[in-house]
Parts: sequence; C-alpha cells; structure tokens
Amino acid sequence: MQTNELESIVDSARSAFAQAEAPAELENAKALFLGKSGRITELMKGMGALSVDEKKSRGAAINLAKQAIEAALGERRQALAERELQAQLKAEALDVSLPGRLREPGSLHPVSLTQERIESIFASMGFDVADGPEIETDWHSFTSLNNPPNHPARSMQDTFYVDIDGDDGIPYNLRPHTSPMQVRYAHAHIKKHAGQAVLPEVRVIAPGRTYRVDSDATHSPMFHQCEGLWLGENVSFKDLKVVFTDFCRTFFESDDLALRFRPSFFPFTEPSAEIDIQFQTGPLAGRWLEVAGSGQVHPGVVANMGLDPERYIGFAFGMGMDRLAMLRYGVNDLRLFFDGDVRFLSQFR
Repeated sequence: MQTNELESIVDSARSAFAQAEAPAELENAKALFLGKSGRITELMKGMGALSVDEKKSRGAAINLAKQAIEAALGERRQALAERELQAQLKAEALDVSLPGRLREPGSLHPVSLTQERIESIFASMGFDVADGPEIETDWHSFTSLNNPPNHPARSMQDTFYVDIDGDDGIPYNLRPHTSPMQVRYAHAHIKKHAGQAVLPEVRVIAPGRTYRVDSDATHSPMFHQCEGLWLGENVSFKDLKVVFTDFCRTFFESDDLALRFRPSFFPFTEPSAEIDIQFQTGPLAGRWLEVAGSGQVHPGVVANMGLDPERYIGFAFGMGMDRLAMLRYGVNDLRLFFDGDVRFLSQFR
C-alpha cells in the first residue's frame, strides 16, 4: 500500500463529507470509509496476511488515515449542527428591544372589598365577626329560627340538601342565610361567659356565602350575605335604627342618605321590617332601594339561643353584600361578579 493511496482515500472522504448537506447524508458518507464495508475497514482486514514488520508500518499509516477521516467527519458534523442552529435562531428571532410582558398586580374581588368594609364599620361599633360552616343542619338553618318543617316561609330557602354518611338521619343543607351563626355564636357566648353574674351583650355580625335556587341579573344561586345580631337586657328597635342608619351613611360615605323601615314578615323576628335607602344625589337619587331585612328577635329564637326571652331582647338584620357592592360601585348586573372577567375585575384594583 502506498502512502499516496491513503492520502487519496482521506481526500475522497473529506470531499464526500463536504458535499453532505444534512446529518443523514453525512452518515451515509461515513459508511463508505469507516463502515463495516468501508475502505479503511477493508484495508484493516487485509493486514492479516502481512508479516509482523509490515503490519507495524502499514497499521500505523492506516491509523493515521483513519484519524484524519474521523477528524474531518467531526468537523463536518459540527458545521452542520451550527448551520442548523443558526437557521433555527433566524426562524425564531426574538427582538430583545421589545418591552417585557409585565404581570399585572392582583387585587381583592369587589365583594371581598365590600365585606372588609362592612366588617370594619361594625367592628368600630363593638360587633364581633363570626364565621361558621356553609353546610348546616336543618335545625340551625330553620327550626331554631322559628321556621319549622312545612312552614310556608321555607319554600324559597330550603332548596339545597346534601347527603352525609353517618349523620343518623339529620338533614343537612347548604345554608340559605348566615342566620345559623347567630344561634351558634350565642351558644358559644353563653359558654364562654358561664359563671359570670352579668352576661355581656351578644353583639355580632356573620358575613359569608349562602345558597338558594335563584338566578338572574340580580340573584345568584350562590351569593354573599351578612347577618347581624344585638341582644341584651335593654336593646330596642330604636337601637336598630341608629346602628343601621349609621352603618349605611358610613358605608356609602353620605350623610344625606335617607332610610325607611317598612313593616314586613320574617319568622325569626317580631315585629319585622324591610330597610330601604334613598340617595339624595347621583344616578339613583330619589329612588327607594331595598337593602336589608330586620326586626326584633322572636322570643322563640331567643330561647333557642339558650337565653331567657323574658330577660333578653334585641334585634337582628340581614343584608346582601353583593347588592351593597352593586350600589356602591354602580354595577347593574350581579353576574359580572362571578364571570371572572379580568377586564371587569381590574377596575377595582
């Protein structure tokens, strides 16, 4: 074997590699020289018939040629990979001079903002804030509130019932109002102050989610309500008027706000009244708008709270936080609060 023959093979390999335009073509060219039947491989196989001295000299020459071919192969592989990378970068060009996409800061939901405002105002009047289960017993939701089974007043409220294993037949429901927390809080209040000569007044609000079968522009199957309760030995309807008037004027930031109490009926209060407000200025000026139900707590409910109705008296009220949010922010469709539209919610940031 002559040296110039090996040089010719190396030159042929370099030429074949240079002509390969894709990794697959390069691998095919490699097989012509370094494959099982490649030219270098065949030369290596033919060394078996040579003498020891010839094997040393020719083997060394063949190895040098093989190393040169492998080097040329590696260079071409690197060149093709670099070319592919550049093509990819060009196709996926990124303009680093463009402004970045900033993540907008989040904010509280308008109903959450309303709840925080309500809690703050009543806390300044000495009211506690109570939170409790959304899945309630029938007794807490209705019977304890002077609303026994088959009572007509239940028809629009006892709508969502759930099955709970091991409940011994006790009916459970998704609470239609947060009034059950008034009863629960009163029992906890009595237990907390057991043994004291004088029981401190029960003064609490219970905001939270509630559920009824109702859905339109001003009603939702899930809505937010806030119940309030004030019981003591000398709490009158006059206190209800003062407290709720002060609350409304603070909440809406208007001293010109007018309130009226219309006679109504609720099983858990007697006498009962709907509370309407009237704005003196703005787009709603002159219209009476219903915002809450209220009344003096029924003696039967006071007894179910564990208190003596002959000694303790007081008032309760319930208002929809969603409706208050609609009035405060000028929203005319309740469903906007639950659609999750960022364009709408970002206005309250």
